[in-house]
Amino acid sequence: MIERNSSECLLKKLDEEIVLLDGAMGTMIQQHKLEEKDFRNEALADHPNPLQGNNDLLSITRPEMIEQIHTDYLEAGARILGTNTFNDLPEGLPMLLN
Repeated sequence: MIERNSSECLLKKLDEEIVLLDGAMGTMIQQHKLEEKDFRNEALADHPNPLQGNNDLLSITRPEMIEQIHTDYLEAGARILGTNTFNDLPEGLPMLLN
């Protein structure tokens, strides 16, 4: 049976075991020593502003890297994963992309 209420699912999991949250996403990204080109894809190739450091974009330009970081956390014992969202506030991405 699939539990649809995420709060209930989390509370049940907390009753069953110690639940670890993933760690510092930004630190894991920095270990990859990314360059400007890593933050671009075909759709962003001609964007006029620098994009390096806009880690949210990596979910679409380097999804395999983000997936691997999440996999590494799961393999290390994390049971809760945060999202790769650093600038997802309404003013965040437009400020970086304009």
